[in-house]
Amino acid sequence: MVPRLATSLTGPLFELERRMLDNEPEIERWLRGQWLEHTPPFYASVDLRNGGFKLAPVDTNLFPGGFNNLNPSCLPLAVQAAMTAIEKICPEAKNLLIVPESHTRNQFYLMNLARLAEILRHTGLTVRIGSLLPEISRPTPIALPDGATIVLEPLVRFGSVGADGQGRRLGLVDFDPCAILLNNDLSAGVPHVLENLHEQFVIPPLSAGWHVRRKSRHFAAYREVARAFAALIDIDPWLIDPEFEVCGELDFEEKQGLECLAANVDALLYRVRAKYRDYGIDSTPFVVIKADAGTYGMGIMSVKDAAQVKELSRRQRNKMAVGKEGRRIHQVLIQEGVPTCETVDQGVAEPVVYMIDRFVVGGFYRVHMQRGPDENLNAPGMHFKPLAFETGCTLPDASDAPDAPPNRFYAYGVVARLALLAAAVELEQPH
Repeated sequence: MVPRLATSLTGPLFELERRMLDNEPEIERWLRGQWLEHTPPFYASVDLRNGGFKLAPVDTNLFPGGFNNLNPSCLPLAVQAAMTAIEKICPEAKNLLIVPESHTRNQFYLMNLARLAEILRHTGLTVRIGSLLPEISRPTPIALPDGATIVLEPLVRFGSVGADGQGRRLGLVDFDPCAILLNNDLSAGVPHVLENLHEQFVIPPLSAGWHVRRKSRHFAAYREVARAFAALIDIDPWLIDPEFEVCGELDFEEKQGLECLAANVDALLYRVRAKYRDYGIDSTPFVVIKADAGTYGMGIMSVKDAAQVKELSRRQRNKMAVGKEGRRIHQVLIQEGVPTCETVDQGVAEPVVYMIDRFVVGGFYRVHMQRGPDENLNAPGMHFKPLAFETGCTLPDASDAPDAPPNRFYAYGVVARLALLAAAVELEQPH
């Protein structure tokens, strides 16, 4: 099924999709050239927003946790892409260890691990899953809702001892992996057991974790990518790039820095209003304030006026003060809000595109029945429509309308790959 568009695509976005269709060979050649200069992350997911006048990424996750939401028809492409990724890192790899989040009660996350392990096993790897949880002291099978079983095992260090007194290799009691695949975003920092591994590949690198990474750096890198791409196909980069500001030295609980935050919100809204006037967009702009580090939809709010920042209730300030793993939020990204004009099952929806190496391997729609088109959908009450895409994101049909499903999804795939390229550039930069 294809999601319904709340607005007719006859404006700027229609023209953007047409430009992408007309320039497909140039786009694919340009992207191919970019991957000769930059190494793509092992995997990633990108949240997109289709506003009918703008198509832009609003978040890029380098530790994607929703492989269970992909349609099984995507698996062959995912396996092929994973083969390419593994061959780049360690062509002779035989054993791979996944180190996941500690979400043993989250059945959906565990189903994600099972699907990820399945993809990797089809590449010829022996795959097992370690656990950072101290209570996992022996192999622990966990039954999943779909009838499958996943086994979590305790991590061990072994091999020659380093200066920190730990062995230099990480594995399981009877399992010595060539590579460690992190499916843990390191929001709480790097666990001791993952430090100072000198003889194994750790993918993604530890520097991709939220203890180091910042959304503002990612979107600064994306801005440069978007400008280069826009020059390639002769479009206004604003059509694919969300404006943003950064505000630090905040303490929401103590109301410190809120005046500066309000001033930045006001400045960003001023710029967005000017763009709306230029394009004749008859709607009220908004911005999304989100923690500059972190995920899971925590520490995030939407506002349409700077005055709302100064008038935050205690409850709102408490929600903004703490992110995942209890991490205190002192710096935020203020991002231009992109409303979504897509609905699925009468719920507001946004596409999420999954990639392995440089390839789009599938996607799904995040749907929320209680949220509006200008609100965060990554919140309790959301559900997923596994691969609502009827076609892949790589086979446009130039003979059809720009907003026909293959062409809309091609545009999604292009913008998601631009965000992936920005992540590659971001990871190359010193922190």
